[in-house]
Amino acid sequence: MAFTIFILRLAVGILAFPMYLLNFLGIWSWIIKQFFPYFMVKFTVMYNEQMASKKRELFSNLQEFAGPSGKLSLLEVGCGTGANFKFYPPGCRVSCIDPNPNFEKFLIKSVAENRHLQFERFVVSAGENMHQIADGSVDVVVCTLVLCSVDNQEQILREVCRVLRPGGAFYFMEHVAAKRSTWNYFWQQVLNPVWFLLFDGCNLTRESWKPLERASFSKLKLQHVHAPISWELVRPHIFGYAVK
Repeated sequence: MAFTIFILRLAVGILAFPMYLLNFLGIWSWIIKQFFPYFMVKFTVMYNEQMASKKRELFSNLQEFAGPSGKLSLLEVGCGTGANFKFYPPGCRVSCIDPNPNFEKFLIKSVAENRHLQFERFVVSAGENMHQIADGSVDVVVCTLVLCSVDNQEQILREVCRVLRPGGAFYFMEHVAAKRSTWNYFWQQVLNPVWFLLFDGCNLTRESWKPLERASFSKLKLQHVHAPISWELVRPHIFGYAVK
């Protein structure tokens, strides 16, 4: 199977050669950073429609982690267009981090459409280095469809633990690698190098539950599901939350 995957990857790579050349010249990354937010605006509408019940289930107990004031302080890492805002409880204080500054104008639109939230700030930064966020300063960190594209999953989880207060929670929803015996896994392996370039560093083949299980959380509730979405390659999902 490994040889077949290699041959198919080579064939796909030849077809995608212009994209690889632009990437080698440093042009492709600039193009993607400019236009990826426009794609995500469309994609997240579809994703939210198809995953609404799962997101409502995931975020149903957010308010339980509010601090003594009763107001929930929430940090969303890799916030993108603000697609999760409508699932957050009223009065929630929301700060956002994303490494792509081109998401900000779409985020502002989402803020305007979700007046039940108290938006605090948008920070341009990678999740692996959230030095602008103080230690133990937030009740909840949210991360959806982000662990697939970060450079270092272990480092971002260390940063999450650092910024969470004791007893705070980390909520996640991520597409992951399919079971190894499936055709879906086979095609994930074949298409991953091109997918990575097309979707701004997204990986189809990450087993993101493993670093979550190794992280220093006191409690982890994690479910594997076959998500009810249109794109077969990203149907394998995990979601849940972890308590510091």
